[in-house]
Amino acid sequence: MRKLLIVDDEQSILTLLEFNLQKAGFEVSKAMDGLTAIKMAKVESFDLIVLDVMLPGMDGMEVCKTLRMEKINTPVLMLTAKDEEFDKILGLELGADDYMTKPFSPREVVARIKAILRRSQPQEKDVQEAETEDGIVLGQLRIYPEKYEVFFGDRRLELTPKEFELLQYMAAHPGRVMTRDQLLNAVWNYDFVGDSRIVDVHISHLREKIEEDTKQPKYIKTVRGLGYKLEG
Repeated sequence: MRKLLIVDDEQSILTLLEFNLQKAGFEVSKAMDGLTAIKMAKVESFDLIVLDVMLPGMDGMEVCKTLRMEKINTPVLMLTAKDEEFDKILGLELGADDYMTKPFSPREVVARIKAILRRSQPQEKDVQEAETEDGIVLGQLRIYPEKYEVFFGDRRLELTPKEFELLQYMAAHPGRVMTRDQLLNAVWNYDFVGDSRIVDVHISHLREKIEEDTKQPKYIKTVRGLGYKLEG
């Protein structure tokens, strides 16, 4: 049974989500503030965290940032009453995997959570074909989809689920130029339509983790006017 952590300071939201998520077969834990959520995430293993942006004390953005700094890469679905582009981009920059605005239907939340969980354990056919017994190997970069691990040389990389999925997808097509819209559709596959800045944000994060010089990348290269490609 998949374990979820719901973080929201509104009891009515917690009750609504808990009922519908348990009905969908999930095990649910709850927290009403950011500090409690961080403490719980440190001692328990969750498959996904539903995180409200507007929380007392430490807000959801800061919680998400802290989780990533603590190397807790559990997928995060952020909830907010705001429908502002700035919040969406900032949340993704801080490591969130998806974003929903209130009000929402419980059915939509359940569907979105299931989609994130499916993507956090990719079964991409192209990726499977590209694998060897040693995983996907491109230069010093080694990707092990089944283990959900990435190494650069002897160093194990700490990636968020979305960063992992993006890198894995590009590694399945080495040397192929992919437009931002192609990557957006393949990795996010719904929502954020036309918002290619999300791709740029995650590409920037990946470069910081695998490139010696982010201004002159050797692996993830920009093809001006087209998009990106991953070199081996």
